[in-house]
Amino acid sequence: MTSPKQQCAEKALDYLKDGMVLGVGTGSTTEAFIALLEPWRNRLEAVVASSIATAEKLKALKMPLVELNEVGKIDLYVDGADEINDHLQMIKGGGAAMTREKILAAASQQFICIAEKSKHVDLLAKKAPVPVEVIPMARSFVAREIVKLGGQPEYRIGVKTDNGNAILDCYYLDCIDPLALEQTLSMIPGVVGNGVFAKRRADRWLHE
Repeated sequence: MTSPKQQCAEKALDYLKDGMVLGVGTGSTTEAFIALLEPWRNRLEAVVASSIATAEKLKALKMPLVELNEVGKIDLYVDGADEINDHLQMIKGGGAAMTREKILAAASQQFICIAEKSKHVDLLAKKAPVPVEVIPMARSFVAREIVKLGGQPEYRIGVKTDNGNAILDCYYLDCIDPLALEQTLSMIPGVVGNGVFAKRRADRWLHE
């Protein structure tokens, strides 16, 4: 019997087409999707990875891996989520790759989220923290600004993003308006990216 993650991943295969430029996210459910891609090695034009870890897994399958700068657009982006609501807005960043993931999502014609039903929430960030990627020298400043917003930031010790930055996991932020929260966090000097995916939400959510 296949796991829920595998079931989600298998459904995403239905959206692949010959000659497509595919973007691939980061995380355990996405890893299940990558494991199914080998038959598509010579059928896809190119594959763009959202993280070094994902790139290594794609290289192992000898997929046609390229950088985003080498392609005009991404036809399809497949990624998971830590939380997802009815509007297909998400919280992402448990794997510390949300900035690159957000870039690939924004560059994509279609964004498919593969996530188990257990990831569904009525209100984003009520339980899970909002990850915020910050330039290291601005970490304390950004943390103080987040406290002013009512959040409780915690430094993710020992974690460095692929961009060389730090992560603050921010609890208790008001996410009644995800788009407003995403924009507010983005405007804090020193913030590189945040895990609220509201402006570029998923186009489809595939679950078990």
